[in-house]
Amino acid sequence: MPYVTVKMLEGRTEDQKRALVEKVSAVVSETTGAPIENVTVFIEDMKKTDYGVKGKLFTDI
Repeated sequence: MPYVTVKMLEGRTEDQKRALVEKVSAVVSETTGAPIENVTVFIEDMKKTDYGVKGKLFTDI
């Protein structure tokens, strides 16, 4: 049973997340041979204030 976690900055619509889950599930099912019913996708929205790159908060870049 594959589990996939997608971490991304907040701001995507529910429709975008729905499409992401659909497509990720299909690709994981296709590549692993697992039935799509057994693929679980977790989406973790990250606040821009909780993410840093190049030594700075994303909000400061």
